[in-house]
Amino acid sequence: MKADSEAYRFDAGAFSTIRIATWALLLTAGAAVALAPAAGAQSLDADPELEALIPDAAVANPEAWAMDTEAAATPVPEEADADADLTDTGFSIEWPEAEDFEVELQEIKIDPELEQLLSRESGRPAADLALPGMAERGGEGDRDEYELAETELSRRIVLSHPASFAEFGQFDEFIARFEGLSDIETLRDDDDNLAQLANRAEEDAALLSDMLAVYGFNDADVRQRVETPPAGEGSGESGAVVASDAQYVFTIDPGERYRYGEVALPGLEAAEDDFAALRDAFEIRAGDFIQEDRIVAERIDLGVAMGETGYAFAEVGQPDLLIDHASDEGDLTLPVTPGGQYRFGEVISSDPEFLSSRHLSEIAQFDAGEIYQASEVDDLRRAILSTGLVSSLSVTPREVAPPANGEPGTVAVDVALTPAPLRTIAGAVGYDTGRGIRTEVSWEHRNLFPPEGMLQLHAIAGTQEQLAGATFRRNNWHGRDRVLTLDVFASTIDRDAYEARTISGVARFEKLSTLLFQKVLAWSIGLELVATQEREGTLGGLTGPRETYFVAALPGEVIYDKSDDLLDPTRGWRVALFASPELSHTGGERSTYLRSWAEGRYYQPVSERLVVAGRARFGTIVGTDISNIAPSRRLYAGGGGSVRGYGYQEIGPKDDLGDPTGGLSLSEFSLEARYRTGLLDGAISIVPFIDAGTVANDSSPRLNGMQYGAGVGVRYHTNFGPLRFDVATPLNPRPDDGRIAVYISLGQAF
Repeated sequence: MKADSEAYRFDAGAFSTIRIATWALLLTAGAAVALAPAAGAQSLDADPELEALIPDAAVANPEAWAMDTEAAATPVPEEADADADLTDTGFSIEWPEAEDFEVELQEIKIDPELEQLLSRESGRPAADLALPGMAERGGEGDRDEYELAETELSRRIVLSHPASFAEFGQFDEFIARFEGLSDIETLRDDDDNLAQLANRAEEDAALLSDMLAVYGFNDADVRQRVETPPAGEGSGESGAVVASDAQYVFTIDPGERYRYGEVALPGLEAAEDDFAALRDAFEIRAGDFIQEDRIVAERIDLGVAMGETGYAFAEVGQPDLLIDHASDEGDLTLPVTPGGQYRFGEVISSDPEFLSSRHLSEIAQFDAGEIYQASEVDDLRRAILSTGLVSSLSVTPREVAPPANGEPGTVAVDVALTPAPLRTIAGAVGYDTGRGIRTEVSWEHRNLFPPEGMLQLHAIAGTQEQLAGATFRRNNWHGRDRVLTLDVFASTIDRDAYEARTISGVARFEKLSTLLFQKVLAWSIGLELVATQEREGTLGGLTGPRETYFVAALPGEVIYDKSDDLLDPTRGWRVALFASPELSHTGGERSTYLRSWAEGRYYQPVSERLVVAGRARFGTIVGTDISNIAPSRRLYAGGGGSVRGYGYQEIGPKDDLGDPTGGLSLSEFSLEARYRTGLLDGAISIVPFIDAGTVANDSSPRLNGMQYGAGVGVRYHTNFGPLRFDVATPLNPRPDDGRIAVYISLGQAF
């Protein structure tokens, strides 16, 4: 078994000779290339040191010189046969045969004690070493906690996770966020192919890892695989597997959820007496579970709290979360620079002739000397925008005096504004069955008498009403949303109930509830002077005599509003009380009486799409006989804002000519269901309704003699309120009542 050992001999001397000869050849060739003279040259001009290393014979004839060396003369031994048996191995142990390598593997039984040590409940490092599913073979008490569950998000995505992961408190939010961000879901297209889906699945796996870290699972492991039908059983042509057949399964091993270790707010201690309250505003504490979204929210809350406590120039830095994988904790550091506490100073307008600093101070909800609050600055910004007088606006605090000697500093509030177009021409057209067509046009200048002194000229042309008038209005008069109004007009009205030619002047001071600032309490008080010639209805063209009435009234109203929206409420209630003591002079007789009414409205959501709304109203006139009251000032029912299905003012007592006479008491009720459909992105609502009402000649509101109307409406919801279209019919019509009534207007019926 031993081959000739000469085949393996190594001759160091021969190797050296060969190496030198080869080096000489290479150097010679290099020198010949580098140092050879041009054609016809008779000598070499080489570097002396290089020329000394190369023998002259090697330069003259390199091949002959190489063949004359000892290395060239040494014979090369024959190669040994690799398959030949070795004659002498030098070992005392026999060479193993192939069958000696056959090994029989024995099944190793799991050691229960070792498995228990490596299960998840044993903590680290066992939890790092445990494979998914090991705990399922562990103790009985942990079987359910770590048993894998599946949550199918869609036909394309399934999450496989421990059952306990679905109970960590924010699982539904986690799933919803993943669905909204998943590339597989958001980029889905009919032209998808399997390669595209594979790339998206990799991105979704990375997304899941990032999201798990957001929720504090910093050691989470996410793996994904694709499941497709066997070849020939796909939904493609001839059973081909296509992209839509693929379902991606993401297996989540969340690991331990980390908690906050140290939570530090360096710099906040400079707030001194306010430190404790401001620290409480940042509601993250050591030991809480890590949730990075909460860090963002609490950082904002801290900034808001500082702005509301007088720290006008406070800065809250960027958070730093240092994760410690050895302890399953994260240390949170959020630097804070309070910047000192301040009080409000003056409000300064950039255009005093347009909106003076004094006027802006009256609009503001704060007074000079009060502790600075950022919310009050934002409130002033919204209030100025709501005037409709500015096109651009900035409201900025500016330091006037720094804090000193433990006392707050002072900031001025600079208001930089640019006037908006101030003139408006507007028009409106409405129709309902009882009042016919009504067209209104107006022109106004909203700041003709600065600040906020508006002049409006308006006119009405309709089938039953004509009017021309002028209105002066001072908005935000000596306070926010306090309005002084002076209104004069002349009108003619021709209705079934009465005809009237009227000249009137009204002065009113009110505290308004607006779309931007809906108030719980609104009120108004006024003075009304009226001169009117009126007569009751006609029959066959015959008219009765006109009577002249001179009326002085002091109307007042209080509204208590706990609803959630001014034009389109869905929750809450409102109560309104109106009273108007009046003095009337007609035909040489003087009468005094009190007109009043009370109304309540209630709104109750039944579901996300359905709101039930109800209304009740009771009115009365006390103090004189109905004949001493001008027909236009009596109580009436019927129409789009009252009992739908009946003509305007048509419900109640009628005279011998069949025309309504009005009454001294009123009772009205309405109930409707407002259902928000999915049409036009939810802009369309369907509203079935039923109304009821009665009017009587005595002063006590009653419930008998009710007229009922019912119908259905459509609402088109816009950003300024719903457009209303109602169709109704009387349920117990009288001989002269129409069968169908139509109403079109802006806003809900109530």
